[in-house]
Amino acid sequence: MRSLAGLAAIVAAASVFLYLLSTRLPPGPTHGPPGSAEEEDGEEDGGVPEYRLKFPSDLDELRELAEMLKFYNREHHGYVLLLFCSAYLYKQSFAIPGSSFLNMLAGAIFGPWEGLALACLLTTVGSTFCFLLSSAFGKQHVVQHFPEKVALLQRKVEENRSSLFFFLLFLRFFPMTPNWFLNITCPVLNIPMPIFFFSVFIGLIPYNFICVRTGSILSEISSLDDIFSWGTLAQLLAIALMALLPGALIKRYGGARLKMDGVDSNGPSRAEVKPDRKRR
Repeated sequence: MRSLAGLAAIVAAASVFLYLLSTRLPPGPTHGPPGSAEEEDGEEDGGVPEYRLKFPSDLDELRELAEMLKFYNREHHGYVLLLFCSAYLYKQSFAIPGSSFLNMLAGAIFGPWEGLALACLLTTVGSTFCFLLSSAFGKQHVVQHFPEKVALLQRKVEENRSSLFFFLLFLRFFPMTPNWFLNITCPVLNIPMPIFFFSVFIGLIPYNFICVRTGSILSEISSLDDIFSWGTLAQLLAIALMALLPGALIKRYGGARLKMDGVDSNGPSRAEVKPDRKRR
């Protein structure tokens, strides 16, 4: 109970901070982006429009939020950067799915290269926070709620102990197990912090690159003609090459040493489930 109370206190404090940060907007532009609802409201009221910030749940909300934050970013870059970093770390630290939307938002607001640097840094730092929180408060609860998956990963970690870094890279390159689950499980598996840190930083570069580039492209496209521009085609080619890179690296450097039999996105393989059913 003490561990749950401590974790609940941290979550509550972080939630209050993020809420206050999102509602205490500094003085912004007197009008929203051209043609937006905020601009019309601002013109009718004759004052600063009210912005309602929330995590995007689909592409329409993502595009609307990106347009608003890009416009707001012109006068308050520091605030937008702090707000984005805080929101990203909040989701990563507490194992809340949905980082793909934030990665695309980073590309739309900050551009492809600054957005990629931010996404890689925040993913690594947020995952490390999640690792530490799980280590301090959640080990027994992870084992209690996911016994079969933890047992499977523990067995695979022991089998690949001699090439542990490549094993973790493989799991990040090909997310057979969700990243949030790896973050909360690695303390249970006794993964050393340096190996965890660099496996997250390197292993999620392709994923972050694809998401950030996608967000950058979506923010630049206003018509079908923009899709077939040389710049957009070059970015799409870069995304395709980056998607192929993880497989080539694993095959070149770690494929012969990794033992991955039985690992899939839903836990144990069918071959491992059947004996369990017979024993029951």
